[in-house]
Amino acid sequence: MQISCEQLLQQCDGLLQPERFKDYGPNGLQVQGRAQVRRIVSGVTASRALIEAAIADGADAILVHHGLFWRGMDGRVTGWLKERLRLLLAHDINLIAYHLPLDAHPTLGNNAQLGQRLGVVADASFGEQDLGAIGPCRFASPQALVDQVENALGRSATWISGAPDQPITRLAWCSGGAQGFFEAALAAGAQAFITGEISEPQAHLAREMGATFIAAGHHATERYGVAALGEHLAQTLGVAHRFIEIANPA
Repeated sequence: MQISCEQLLQQCDGLLQPERFKDYGPNGLQVQGRAQVRRIVSGVTASRALIEAAIADGADAILVHHGLFWRGMDGRVTGWLKERLRLLLAHDINLIAYHLPLDAHPTLGNNAQLGQRLGVVADASFGEQDLGAIGPCRFASPQALVDQVENALGRSATWISGAPDQPITRLAWCSGGAQGFFEAALAAGAQAFITGEISEPQAHLAREMGATFIAAGHHATERYGVAALGEHLAQTLGVAHRFIEIANPA
């Protein structure tokens, strides 16, 4: 079955409501390709490796969380950006990206999907634009939580705890680079916070505030939303979909 790219975009915009968010780059269609879409490839980032894999897979559209264009770019199409654009344009492939709207969707979003894999359901939100998720949980210790995170994501996590023997009954999380949400998570009542990255201040804050901070990988915490969105679109619109994992240690 095929649909128009416009139908695909309307479905995405209706689900994710990008107009609700102040974002760091454009949401929706970033590079226009062919008018009709039969096959979608999804992936975390619009890297050259993903674009080349999508070409080999016969994709008409690529759906990603991290697109090509971000606030503060100088606008010159050279080097890596030129090569990615060349491939998309030469093969007439649509590039569609949703950033913060995909983090926040209550069922298909990165945070909802990450919580599902950890066995935790959010009952509230917190932080900038209500992007963070928080909910009840039952872990005997920070180590037990870290074990669950590592098993769920299939990779080791960087973590630090100011209360290594404390049971954790309320967990906050926000995928990607949300280390700056740590204090807001604790203010919202969490004893532990999971995100993708750690910066210098978080280790000190965890120790001094008697809390646990877990950095489980930017890419690793954002693999699941775009895959879930692609599957939803395939089932709803009748198009083919494949999620392609491009390994990334970050």
